Amino acid sequence: MSTIAIQNVSKRFGDKLALDGVSLDVKSGEMIALLGSSGCGKTTLLRAIAGLTPPNDGRILFDDRDVTHLPTRRRPIGMVFQGYSLFPNMTVRQNIAFPLKVRGQDARAIGRRVDELLALIGLAAHADHHPNQLSGGQQQRTALARALAPDPAVLLLDEPLSALDAVVRLHLRDEIRRIQQAIRTTALLVTHDQSEALAVADRVVVMRAGRIEQVAAPNVLYDKPTSGFSAGFIGQRNALDLPVLDGRVRLCGTSVPAPAVDTARALVFLRPEDVHRMDAGAGRRARVEARIFEGRTTRFYLKVEDEEGALDLKADWPSRDVEGLATGDTVHVGIDPRDVHVFPAATRATP
Repeated sequence: MSTIAIQNVSKRFGDKLALDGVSLDVKSGEMIALLGSSGCGKTTLLRAIAGLTPPNDGRILFDDRDVTHLPTRRRPIGMVFQGYSLFPNMTVRQNIAFPLKVRGQDARAIGRRVDELLALIGLAAHADHHPNQLSGGQQQRTALARALAPDPAVLLLDEPLSALDAVVRLHLRDEIRRIQQAIRTTALLVTHDQSEALAVADRVVVMRAGRIEQVAAPNVLYDKPTSGFSAGFIGQRNALDLPVLDGRVRLCGTSVPAPAVDTARALVFLRPEDVHRMDAGAGRRARVEARIFEGRTTRFYLKVEDEEGALDLKADWPSRDVEGLATGDTVHVGIDPRDVHVFPAATRATP
């Protein structure tokens, strides 16, 4: 395990500033998710940590050792990419053993380490199979075991699940987290999938335009975004541009203070699960425009009759409670003002 200190790191590609003074401290044994849309700088930051993309400015330290200009081969890291990059002519066992053989380790020690990792990733029965005999998930688990074979102080994961189908991706996501917690390796995961980041990370780093927008534990990030960008990026929130009257914003029959807003309008964010069904006569009337079944919940697109005119809101309700609710029906909805987040109207909700 290793701590990582990223100190005011910047990286330019020609006229493009890919990283703009990024600073981040990663604790020993912590799993960090670097989350953001394409071009936000998350992969550039990971590659800088790996030594594949040297920064123009700033420093990167492992356990207080400056590795900023250290070659990749001399850094105590393991790396897993989106592509599995397995040797097609080698078996699972041989692929995992390869980095240990390159380091000249004893054959018996290599055998013990490979057996340990095969058990950890659940592929002991496939040890003598070649990559073309494995599923995508099995290949990625093999790639993970190969990265872990030298017992790296830091594990770097560059969108390792994006090439997999949905069911395998969910299973392997949980497996990566289980394995990381079992061995307590310091790890950084690059992803553009917010559900993946929230599920596996101890802390999530939301990035935008080469900068860090917010760093927080998943539950804190989900419940308490500190900027309009974070609020719009996490939780699939409703984003509304509403007027501010006497320092308050009015929505669905209630009003919310807007202490951080000194303009005539504000951006208001509300998660779909925080739009509640009310008894007839309470809250505000809403017409069901569309419904989408999502398993445990069903998403409804509503046209709400509000004080400021018709509003479009998304609402997520338990599927078992809304079986008879159809497009065109009328419902009543309300909100708890504690679930509403208000930011200046100039804040952009999307990249």
